[in-house]
Amino acid sequence: MNTKVLLAALAGAVTTFLSGWVIYGMALQGFFDSNTTEAARSVMRGENMLMWAIFVGCLAWSLLMALVYSRWAGITTLKSGAMAGWWIGALVAAGANFFSYASMDTMTLNAVLVDIVVNAVQGALSGAVIGWVLGYGNK
Repeated sequence: MNTKVLLAALAGAVTTFLSGWVIYGMALQGFFDSNTTEAARSVMRGENMLMWAIFVGCLAWSLLMALVYSRWAGITTLKSGAMAGWWIGALVAAGANFFSYASMDTMTLNAVLVDIVVNAVQGALSGAVIGWVLGYGNK
């Protein structure tokens, strides 16, 4: 793993963390509050969320994308990074959310579908940044 991959992962993590704050914490907070079940609320941290742990999750996700982009996909542009990030985000979220929906009483089907779209958007944003950083300085 080289420095460019680590920098791309860090940039992607910051993008994912900040976009999550804007999307989940501000823009769609009311929607997700009204589409979360009481069972889920009973185990949520609420105002006591561990922000450092959320950032570590963003970093792990972005490092995975940076490694895939750099080692196997050859993605080094903003556009190709965004497109790949959209698909990766949507498909991973669809898999995780539908498994959760099938086995746990945490959110409505509407929330599952909206969360898939949000993850696709976040994947596109962070993917674009990761692709751009990986290609920065290339001719």
